[in-house]
Amino acid sequence: MSRSLRRGAIAATAIAFSLASLAACGAGNNAETLEVKPDNAAISVGDIKIQNALVITQPDLKSKGPAVISATVFNSGSSDQTLDSITVNGTGKKAEITPAKGDAKTKAKGPLTIPAGESVVIGGKGNASAVLPSSRDSVKDGNAQRITFSFSKTGDVRLQAFVVPAESYFTEWGPTEVPKAPETQPSAPADASGEPDAGASDKPAGENGGQAEGHEGEAGADPSAPADGGQASAEAGTGTQH
Repeated sequence: MSRSLRRGAIAATAIAFSLASLAACGAGNNAETLEVKPDNAAISVGDIKIQNALVITQPDLKSKGPAVISATVFNSGSSDQTLDSITVNGTGKKAEITPAKGDAKTKAKGPLTIPAGESVVIGGKGNASAVLPSSRDSVKDGNAQRITFSFSKTGDVRLQAFVVPAESYFTEWGPTEVPKAPETQPSAPADASGEPDAGASDKPAGENGGQAEGHEGEAGADPSAPADGGQASAEAGTGTQH
């Protein structure tokens, strides 16, 4: 593991506990909550405060799936604001923001509303989400990446956020869309039309032809032999599929 990855992992571990506590409290913008100053990605601009910002990537380094942005956004103002966009610098892409289920103030495809005197958690089960299209070339695990949050009244708020994979503490906060390995297609079954049937004994071919010659009576006395051969072939064909 590189030094940058180790530094990122150590710092990000501390962030994980802060994420869990903030999501659990779901509190408004009270003084006690706002006095917490964790050693992680946090910033205050005007009425807006952002804490615990992270970029969480796919657990598989070879995956081309999306990443997600996780953060807690506070609005200490007397009026609602909207989070219009989130951009990770260097990717040239904006995250797709989706409100939490039951968010009556935010339209399904509109900007995310941050109510006055309240906070909104982005990322994690049941919360709002911000999904960034695949950007593996620009977003590297262990790095500190600059993120820009754009608000309706406060404007652009920028901060550095760690990039971590969706592993260990961050599994429940990571992308829900994790690409699966392609399924192996079963091999085509043997063509039954090419197998001998019970009526094929009077037209022997290949090795069976030599044995059948001069023994027509014996072949007629044991009609089950071709059927057994066909069954064995079918079983062999079935075995290749496993």
